[in-house]
Amino acid sequence: MPESEVPQMLPVLALKNVVLYPKLVLPLSVGREPSRAAVDAAIEKHEGEILLVAQRDPGVETPGADDLYQTGTRAKIRKILRTSQQSMEIIVSGMERIAVLRLDAAMPFLAAEWESHPLPEEKTTEEEALRTALYELAGKAIEKINPQAAEQIAGLLASADDPAQVIALLATAFSLDVDKQQELLEAPDLAEALRQAVKHISHEIQVLEMRQKIVNEAQSEISKEQREYVLRRQLKAIQNELGEDDPERAEVDELRERLEKADLPEDVRKEATRELGRFERIPSQSPERHILRTWLDLVLELPWRVYTEDALEIARAREILNEDHYGLDDVKERILEHLGVLRRNPDAKAPILCFVGPPGVGKTSLGQSIARALGRKFERMSVGGLHDEAELRGHRRTYIGAMAGRLIQAMRRAGAANPALMLDEIDKLGRDFRGDPAAALLEVLDPAQNSTFRDNYLDMPFDLSKVLFITTANTLDTLPQPLLDRLEVIRLAGYSEEEKVVIANRYLIPRQLKEAGLTDENVTFPDAGLRKLISSYTREAGLRNLERAIGRLARKAALKFAEGQEDLIEMDPERITDLLGPETFLPESAQKNLPAGVATGLAWTPSGGDVLYVEAILLPSGKGLTLTGQLGEVMQESAKAAQSYLWAHAEEYGIDAKSFSEMGVHIHVPAGAIPKDGPSAGITAAVALASLYSKKPARNDTAMTGEITLTGRVLPIGGVKEKVLAARRAGLTRVVMPKANAKDLRDLPEHVRNEMEFIFAERIDEVFAATIPELLPEPAVAG
Repeated sequence: MPESEVPQMLPVLALKNVVLYPKLVLPLSVGREPSRAAVDAAIEKHEGEILLVAQRDPGVETPGADDLYQTGTRAKIRKILRTSQQSMEIIVSGMERIAVLRLDAAMPFLAAEWESHPLPEEKTTEEEALRTALYELAGKAIEKINPQAAEQIAGLLASADDPAQVIALLATAFSLDVDKQQELLEAPDLAEALRQAVKHISHEIQVLEMRQKIVNEAQSEISKEQREYVLRRQLKAIQNELGEDDPERAEVDELRERLEKADLPEDVRKEATRELGRFERIPSQSPERHILRTWLDLVLELPWRVYTEDALEIARAREILNEDHYGLDDVKERILEHLGVLRRNPDAKAPILCFVGPPGVGKTSLGQSIARALGRKFERMSVGGLHDEAELRGHRRTYIGAMAGRLIQAMRRAGAANPALMLDEIDKLGRDFRGDPAAALLEVLDPAQNSTFRDNYLDMPFDLSKVLFITTANTLDTLPQPLLDRLEVIRLAGYSEEEKVVIANRYLIPRQLKEAGLTDENVTFPDAGLRKLISSYTREAGLRNLERAIGRLARKAALKFAEGQEDLIEMDPERITDLLGPETFLPESAQKNLPAGVATGLAWTPSGGDVLYVEAILLPSGKGLTLTGQLGEVMQESAKAAQSYLWAHAEEYGIDAKSFSEMGVHIHVPAGAIPKDGPSAGITAAVALASLYSKKPARNDTAMTGEITLTGRVLPIGGVKEKVLAARRAGLTRVVMPKANAKDLRDLPEHVRNEMEFIFAERIDEVFAATIPELLPEPAVAG
């Protein structure tokens, strides 16, 4: 009918998941009752004309005015087919774009007042560029969908006169989302419609390319596996024709031959044979086959019954130990004792040693020397910072990436069942939710249990009883008591200055000169220079910093030779100061005159020993005891005990008891920045307080160390060697110590024992007699 006669009220058919564009034909299935009524009304009253408007939410079964978009398409019903009483199939063709003015829901179907809303079109350069870009994208997209028809469809698109129709065709062909299709239908002008179409089609092309890439990769992987399978079958057929062995069969035969030749315990052989049979039945493509092959290789490579022959010549072993290390007589003696036992009883269990000492005293290198002296293989594993128990015991084979623990791997590398195995830094074991490695070591380091050590990965008992375990630690404080109970502790104290001079001449200087490309003909280190280096530039119990300092001097000498110097360089004290700069450490020296209230004490530190002075002063009108110098609780209690003892026995020592109650006391221990603790300063505090209250100075050539009790007993302490060496370095000639520590003097070098005077005390009176002679008019008699 003519446009002017088109009725302005038409039935509305709500569309789900689809948008109809003008000049396009669309088949629809109509099932909802209001929709069927709208179609019937369009046929009967409006010559098949109907408004098609998309729903905002396809889930709404009975849409109202708010559920429909405001822009739709006037269409003509071209064909109708009633499939049943509840459904029909129709074919509609779009006529024009319309705007819905008002919806009427009073009838059994939706009807709407509408007006025509054609798409504005302006011939602009931008519009032409957008049209060209859209056609190019469309051709590219269609080529990906249907390469065979791409050229024909591209020609049709190029010849199309109406770009709006092209947009509609592409939106329908790519099945864009309803909201995107509606955007295209509602575009304010053709340029905006083209712009949106280019954006949506570009996105669809990216999705198509990604989908095609995924499909190609999957097909490539499948075709690769199929190709490998076919090639393997062909290879197998060719090998059968040539009479060659099957690779899988050859692998099994090789493992079987190794199993027959291996010297395995009977239970291990039985288990390995059973697993080999299972390996033979597993397909070659199965991941389990690789896991089982790795396990079989481990079983066949472990030294189940392989032992190295011990070098039992005591003289040769002593020579090797002395050649590699100076001093350390206790350790050397213990190793030679074990050699002596092995000569009498070859089946004797190896000791489990724990070397405890400060850093740099040679604990780790000593393990290598012991292995060389015994003629054994040496393996070292650092357990410092280890948190996971499975690192030691291994992981069960059920886990992906499972492997044997470090102990079994070390035995595999050693290639013998009786190596010297060093567990370095055992005092730094960690502990968290993954387990406690220290608890796992309880079995390993127990001679009564380690003959049947069972690794989680290996899952068979392995004999570790012939392994010489050597552990190292800087301190025993962090070790659990059950683990410490299994260790034979050997303490390595620090080196004296004389020992360091000998070690430097024998080992450190030749090594560092070689590193710098020099010889003793180029550089010499006289003893005076070494003593300067040791006392003023390195303060440690060990030798690491000393070796670094020697290396630094050697490099400076190498630089001078590189610059043309040819004369011999002698590292005397003056040259060392010139090359290394100001002294790093100023050694504590004995004070010439001690005022009343000052006593000389001795302390143990991780870097050796040190001299410390306990200072005390009276505070008129003060109260109580003040302690400064970062003193720990134990040290504070020792000072309080010393004061209480003197207060209780003031009359015996000629001290006015009122001075305790009427005046306060301040005790300070320099240096204030260094924390200090321990009971060994007890007698030093007592001497300082006795000197203060009696106003009689203590001897300035005497140092002291020992714990005091409230009854005046002097109890033993530790670190005697380090403390005596510190006193000697400071120029002190007398040392007062507990009588129970007399046995510890055997650890001192003989020349130190000969130079120093030692006074052993059981009671504090004996200490006072040795340090403040004027305090007691006559020797105290123990009663």
